[in-house]
Amino acid sequence: MIIAKVTSKGQVTIPKEVRERLGVHPGEDVGFEEKDGLLVVCKVVTKSPFDKWVGKLKHLKGQRSDDIVREARGHDNGT
Repeated sequence: MIIAKVTSKGQVTIPKEVRERLGVHPGEDVGFEEKDGLLVVCKVVTKSPFDKWVGKLKHLKGQRSDDIVREARGHDNGT
């Protein structure tokens, strides 16, 4: 069992082992939920992990996908 102390303000430092297992980093949210008489702590994911990729391909707008793939593979446009 991993133990943490509660401060006079009701705060708890989440132990490093727990943070690592949850994949929680500074600034991220954790949630608390009761299930079958136990309190469960989980990482709260508020946005899609794919959001960071939105808009990364704007420079390719209007191009045909066949042409983009051909260029990425290093083929001449004539082949």
